[in-house]
Formats: sequence, C-alpha cells, structure tokens
Amino acid sequence: MDLFSILRLICGLALFLYGMNTMGDGLEKLSGGKLERMLEKLTNNTFKAFLLGVAVTAVIQSSSATTVMVVGFVNSGIMKLRQAIGVIMGANVGTTITAWILSLTGIEGDSVFMQLLQPSSFSAVFAFVGIILLMAGRTDKKKNTGAILVGFAILMFGMEQMSDSVSGLAENETFTSILTTFENPVFGILAGMVLTAILQSSSASVGILQALSSTGGITYSMAIPIVMGQNIGTCVTALISCIGAKKNAKRAAFVHLYFNIIGTLVVCLLFYGSNLFINYGFLDNVVNQADIAIIHSIFNIAVTALLLPFNRQLERLACFTIRDSEEDRDAPFLDERFLGTPSVATDRAMQVSTKMARLSEGTLLGALELVEHYDEHAARAISENEEQIDLYEDVISTYLVKLSAKNPSDDDSKKIQLMLHTIGDFERISDHAINILNVAKEIDEKKIKFSDEARSGIEVIMSALREILNNATLAFINNDLKRAAKVEPLEQVIDRLRDKLKEAHVRRLTSGECTIEMGFVFSDLLTDIERVSDHCSNIAIGVIEINRNGYDAHEYLHELKNSDDIQYNADYKEYKKKYALPASAKATKK
Repeated sequence: MDLFSILRLICGLALFLYGMNTMGDGLEKLSGGKLERMLEKLTNNTFKAFLLGVAVTAVIQSSSATTVMVVGFVNSGIMKLRQAIGVIMGANVGTTITAWILSLTGIEGDSVFMQLLQPSSFSAVFAFVGIILLMAGRTDKKKNTGAILVGFAILMFGMEQMSDSVSGLAENETFTSILTTFENPVFGILAGMVLTAILQSSSASVGILQALSSTGGITYSMAIPIVMGQNIGTCVTALISCIGAKKNAKRAAFVHLYFNIIGTLVVCLLFYGSNLFINYGFLDNVVNQADIAIIHSIFNIAVTALLLPFNRQLERLACFTIRDSEEDRDAPFLDERFLGTPSVATDRAMQVSTKMARLSEGTLLGALELVEHYDEHAARAISENEEQIDLYEDVISTYLVKLSAKNPSDDDSKKIQLMLHTIGDFERISDHAINILNVAKEIDEKKIKFSDEARSGIEVIMSALREILNNATLAFINNDLKRAAKVEPLEQVIDRLRDKLKEAHVRRLTSGECTIEMGFVFSDLLTDIERVSDHCSNIAIGVIEINRNGYDAHEYLHELKNSDDIQYNADYKEYKKKYALPASAKATKK
C-alpha cells in the first residue's frame, strides 16, 4: 500500500464521515424532531423506551447522538434514569441499520436488477436529484430530502473509495500478518474499541471494517471481536458528554458503558466457551460487507435480549458507581448537549422560555396584588422571582446565540428569533413588577390612602393590564396570532386610561383633594403600568411579524393605525367600553 493509496483511504474516510453526518442531519430535520420529542413523554415501560431508542437512532443514524441526547434529558430532569436505560439499549440496536445500508456496496451480480441495486448505479441519481432539491427547493421538506440524498450518495462514494484504496492489500503479507493478530479476541476487542473511540462513531468504524472486508482478508474470527470492541468504544462520546453533569446524567452514561462491557463479556464467554466444545468451523471463512452487518445485528440484538430484563440491576450498578453522597452542582436551565440536535434544542429553549414567561406574568400579577394588600412574605417571593427571571434571560439568550450557529431549520429559526425578540420584554416586565412592589411598600409604610375616585381608576387600569399581560403571554406560548392581534387595541386603551387618570390627578391636586407625595406614588404606578403594556405590545408584535417572516415594529404599528382595520377598530371599541372609567374619574370628555 503506497502513499497514494493511503491518501485515497483518508479521502474516502472523510467523504464517508461527511456523507453520514449530512444524511443524519437531513433525516433529523425532516423528522422535525418528532421522534426526539417523543423521548420526553416516555412512561416507565422499558420496552416502549427500547422501541423509541431504536426508532430515533435509525432516523438520526447515530447511537452516540441518541445516548448524548438521553444524557441531556436526564441531566435536565425531563427523563428518569430508569426510562433512559431502555432508550440506550434501543440505540444499540438502531445503529445496526447503518451497517445494512453500507452492505449495499457488496452487492454483486450480472443481472440488470442486481446491478441496479449496486450503489454505484443509483448513488449518481440520488446525488443529482438531491442537489436539484437543495438548490431549487423552496421548502424545508424538499431541502432536507435533498440533503439526505446527497449525504447518502457521498457516504456511498466514500465507502467505495475506501474499498478501492485497500483492494491491493489482499496479497500483502504484512497486512495479512497484522490481521491475524485480531484473531485473538482480546486484541480484536481492543482494536475495535480504540478505533471507535477515536472516530467517536461505531457506524464509521463498522464502515471501515466493511471496506477492509473487500480485500478478502477478514475472517469471522477477526470480525467478531472487532465488532464487540466497537460497541464499547462508542461509549466514549456519552462519557465525555456527562462531564460536569448531574449525578443521574453521569449514571445514564455509565449505564451505556456497563451495558456494552457486560454484554461483550457475556457473549464472549458464551461464544468462545462453547467453541471449545463445538468448534465452529465457519470462523476461518472470509466475510463480506453483508456478513459484517449480520454479525453487528446479531451481537447487538443478543446483548439487548440478554440484558433488557436486568435493567433494574444496571440502574443499581450505575447508582453504586455514582453515589448519592457525591457533590452535585446545579444543572443549567438548558443543556448544551442538545445543541447537536437543533430541533430538540429549540424545543427545550421554548419550554424554558415558556417557564420564564409564566414566571414573569405571575410576578407582575403578584406585585399588583400588593398595591391593595401589602405582604412582606409575598414581596420577598416577588424579588426572588425577579432575580430568577434575570438568570433565565442570561441563560436563554446565550443558548439561543449558540443554537443559531447550528444551522436550524426555517421553522426553528423563527422560534429562535421570536425568543430572542421577546425574552428581554418579559425580563423588563419583571423589573416593573419590582417597581410596583416598591410603590406598594411605600403606600403601606406611609399609610397612604387614595381617594375613592383614584382607587376606582387604579382598579380599572390594573384590570386592563391583567388582560393585556395574559393575552401577550398566551400569544407567545401558543404562537396565537388571534390573541396577539388583541394586544395592540388594548394597549391603546391603557394609554388612554393613563392620560385620563393623570388629568384627573392634576384636577385633584389643584383642588386640594390630593397631596404632592400621594401624587408621586400615583404617577409612578401609572408609569409602570403603561410601560408593562408597551412590553406586552412588543411581545405581540414579535409574534405577528415573525410569523410574517419579518420584524419591523414601527412599520407594523404605522400600517395598523393608518389603515381601516375592521377587527382592530372593533376590538378597540370593545375594550374602551369594557374598561371605561367611572364618571367621577373622568377629567374631560373625549
């Protein structure tokens, strides 16, 4: 094997890995993350978890990616360790699909049908159709389908390139002597383990083994232990991903490791132990690509069948390794392990953003309650909530910036854009909640008593604020355009209420019904209420504009207020009537 053969092998491996990554990304995006989202809704049924693990891995073409995702779910508290075990076992079976796809390169035959089945015959068609879909497709579905086809073609071309580059090794005595060392199960397992750990992909190492089998120098006695070792080597990715995670996430990674180590040891003892008495004659037979796919499938299915009933024992072993007494740091709100799967990461970010929105709404509503009935315990809770919301904004915004660089789909990009535009408004709403809390505290400490007219006006505008806040929050959480459209007319009504209440306040000041000190408190309260309604307007505009594939708040408001929008005008009139001030609170008629 000369230098150019080595370069062709490296080139083939690079194309193979790139094609597998492209195809996996396309499959994951085409599924829209639906299979991954199902992982969050698992019951304690281990068999169901196993089937989902098989399905997800078969789609995204990577058991390592599935396991890392599971570690992230466990770390975030979405999934229990017991549920994760079934998924991990399923991932080991699901990854065998890749070997079967790669075995297509070994199809031989002179008939037209057999030649059509060879990748060299249809990969070119896949590549041509795929590149057209990628370049001309206008929808995510077409572009992702194109990515799958192009990725598959590149993967197959890389596989053939690797096979061609090592074809000359069949007569090489040095190569043959090296391969014979792998007949020793220990060396074979170590070789498979090291290669997979370096590549961090059992599918890639199986592909290399299948390419080497084209030389005719790989026998069953060599292939079997290498395949066993590959299953252990693939655990490295999950072990790396659990660094710095909570103890249950570390346990999930160790379950993956123990499952493969114990499975390999048991199968080794059974297989090689029985060989001493039965003497399997096929071990010296040469294998091809399909044979390796069969070995890979039988081994993984056998290990799963053996250990699936012992999932509780695997859980105890992992818990014994990672003890409860171990110090455990708080997990972040959003786990960066999900960034490798943008659809899942976007969903998680949306879930956390929803929590932030709900917390912000609750904090503001709690502050409004304090205006009428101040309570120190409730005030402390509101202050703690505001600090928590600040932390939410920092974590979410940082996470979304990283996620934006991961090439999310168009739908996910819209969600990311919406979150980036709105989480700042929810954070500012909580800031105004603190301002209102301070106003309420001043009212309580100074025993300020508003006049009946002022109190009635405050009750009306606070009721309007509660409704606009609820509409804006639900519009964001549910991407509800109808609710979002109701925010702006109510915001205009709140602005009108603020102006009228200020006019009435000035009238009371001049007539001596109100003190200057009371006036400052009253004015501060109205200012914060009006500012909160502005942030609600920003949130609603974000929902509407981003769904319209743009974001220009000023342009939207200009168009809305200068057009004869029937629904807007109807909503404005309805809210104006609903939140009309008592006659005594009106300074002037408008």
